[in-house]
Amino acid sequence: MKNINEIISGILFFLACNLSTHAQQNHSKSVVVDGKKIGYKMFNIQGRKNGDPIVVFESGLGGGIFDPILPFLPANIASVQYDRPGIGQSEPDSGIISDSQLIKRLHTLLLTLHIKPPYLLVGHSIGGPYIRLFAAEFPEDVSGLVFSDPTDFMLSSEENEKARMNSQSATGYQQLSTILIKMMAENKDFGPGTRNDALRALKANASGYFYEYSNLPRLKDKIAVTVIISYNKPIEAPDEEMNKKLSLGINFKPWWKEYDNLRIQHYSDLIKDNDNSKIILLPKYSHGIYYQNPELVAKLIVENFLSYRKR
Repeated sequence: MKNINEIISGILFFLACNLSTHAQQNHSKSVVVDGKKIGYKMFNIQGRKNGDPIVVFESGLGGGIFDPILPFLPANIASVQYDRPGIGQSEPDSGIISDSQLIKRLHTLLLTLHIKPPYLLVGHSIGGPYIRLFAAEFPEDVSGLVFSDPTDFMLSSEENEKARMNSQSATGYQQLSTILIKMMAENKDFGPGTRNDALRALKANASGYFYEYSNLPRLKDKIAVTVIISYNKPIEAPDEEMNKKLSLGINFKPWWKEYDNLRIQHYSDLIKDNDNSKIILLPKYSHGIYYQNPELVAKLIVENFLSYRKR
């Protein structure tokens, strides 16, 4: 039987990807923002034309790198990756608790680096909610959003309970999310960056599941949105071992069917009024879509980029 740390790492496909290994890799540069050092790296910045979007990557829980995508992006598309507070080369910041504070720090970082908008934000997993919040706070600065298997921040308590009951499971998505993030925050087998990020996420949701997102203004219709969703995921041994070890009582196949259908519906509603927007459904893909098929994700980023250029 695998230990609980291995099981947690295996099941975190819907919350984070490539947790400790990639999150701790060195970035080439750092800059001080609001008194705290932030690690970052930029690509093809010299090829960016005035007025073109720049791709800004937002990682999943615990951090991560998007390097697999970069070889498939043309030289005229500039991009920037950064480490959230406490991850990799970025200093911890106990003053950053809410998601709103987090995305405002990102905005300040971009201004500090003299990276002018428009921004094409790419968010993986829990990074999906973060880029949605960024677009709500700074709508005039955003040209497009690309969600890579995003967390369903729109899932209500009522929907969560109904899906749990319909799947005849003892634990719902919201509850499992909290359980796993708490384990990541407390388990010293994870790197310090992962634990820092998870602890901040716990604090951000202390008043309820993504409570900051409950009254967001609708997306401006000029923002092109691309949503990439993996569904009907294969149920693997670590999933079942975690289910048994933690006595979660999850019937995975019907459980995922219920929550996948809700997530697809929520993101469909999110983009229904937006120009040049689409949802891509990838059956039997893993959570780490941009590792499994980086060429496809890069292609969709380029299409989003070009839709802004054509205006």
